[in-house]
Amino acid sequence: MSLIPSLFGGRRSNVFDPFSLDVWDPFKDFQFPSSLSAENSGFVNTRVDWKETPEAHVLKADIPGLKKEQVKVEIEDDKVLQISGERNVEKEDKNDKWHRVERSSGKFLRKFRLPENAKVDQVKASIENGVLTVTIPKEEVKKPDVKPIQISG
Repeated sequence: MSLIPSLFGGRRSNVFDPFSLDVWDPFKDFQFPSSLSAENSGFVNTRVDWKETPEAHVLKADIPGLKKEQVKVEIEDDKVLQISGERNVEKEDKNDKWHRVERSSGKFLRKFRLPENAKVDQVKASIENGVLTVTIPKEEVKKPDVKPIQISG
């Protein structure tokens, strides 16, 4: 058996062979919803980071090229944060000759269930350099009142 995988022959699928060309794909049999169409391709490409600090939950979403008028940040039923928007397709001219189109366009939508300690009435959002930052302050953790009980006996 050769140690170099054949680039011209069939694919090998030996689990123990570090040079095997068959790579395990955890999403191979996963069925994506039919609602993910080309018009919603931005949905998949909108990356969001979520971190928690002692004071707040902070979400940062990459939305390059969008203005604040093209983005909506909403809270549904005091439980779900929704970030949505739309990237418009660049207008074509009959004289243009496109060689490659990689930038996504269309509508995007991301939803996040908010934690119980979120102060939904104090959420703030801002856009700077193509990054949307949503800050959700947290309720202070209230320590329970402890009253000592005199033990008799």
